[in-house]
Amino acid sequence: MTDERRDAVEAADSVLVALADPTRRQLLDLLAAQGEATATTLAGRLPVSRQAVVKHLAVLDAAGLVSGSRVGREMRYAVRPAALDATARWMAALAADWDRRLANIKRVAEEAKGDSR
Repeated sequence: MTDERRDAVEAADSVLVALADPTRRQLLDLLAAQGEATATTLAGRLPVSRQAVVKHLAVLDAAGLVSGSRVGREMRYAVRPAALDATARWMAALAADWDRRLANIKRVAEEAKGDSR
């Protein structure tokens, strides 16, 4: 496996782990709809504490899915779509690879079926 491919897989792992939690997916949905928001604002829209929202945002930030910027005394978070786009590209490439493999298996099976007649 090349270094570039290994990096892509590790980045995808981080994104997929972050997206595995329903609260984090809700946070992304809220941020995508609002543009940017504070942890306090987000906590007001979810059935979890502000501290829990901050922890979830830290996981999303580590995965590259959100970024925080200080505005005065507030920390505002916004969606960063690049990591999600990269993960989608990785998944599409993986799907294409499996499609090729399955097409090859089908071809071999059809050739074997034709040879047995």
